Amino acid sequence: MRNYRRVRILGAKYFFNVSLADRSSDFLVRNVAHSRAAFGAPRYELSLWCDAFVVLPNCLHAIWSSPPGDADYSTRLGAITARLTMRVNKTSRRSGFSPAPATSNLSVVTTGRFAELKPGLRQNKREATSWQRKFWKHRICDETDYRNHMAYCWSNPVKHEFVQHPTDWPYSSIHRDIRAGRVGP
Repeated sequence: MRNYRRVRILGAKYFFNVSLADRSSDFLVRNVAHSRAAFGAPRYELSLWCDAFVVLPNCLHAIWSSPPGDADYSTRLGAITARLTMRVNKTSRRSGFSPAPATSNLSVVTTGRFAELKPGLRQNKREATSWQRKFWKHRICDETDYRNHMAYCWSNPVKHEFVQHPTDWPYSSIHRDIRAGRVGP
């Protein structure tokens, strides 16, 4: 079994890329109200500052500043993604809509230890495949690195040709930062 070790630096800034298991899905923008609620609540509960954030149809990018004396970003991220999945599932049950399970479009592993399971799914852990199990993170090294990753967050919807200008994408923290005077329009 692999042992993934993550460097944890107290009070550091990190850039995250968190993706859905189904990369063709538009789950995140369809459920953006739930995304905002799921990502907003833990930020206050867990003393986290979100420097930049953009929600795309199948992934999200964020820059977080950890509180001084803390480096537990992994637990925070797990709590947020679990909260989003639970909120969507709860709303779906309440409305009588029963979405097809996210695992239905994944092929079944045919040989080896995980035969007859969906890839990435550990049934004994009660996992669903809404999210990829691993996320990508990068510790922000200096001010230039910080500015580059901020620009990456804001320009990603343009890169993927969803909009022509970063301010045209409604699911981005660029709007908050413009209102606060931290960035020009």
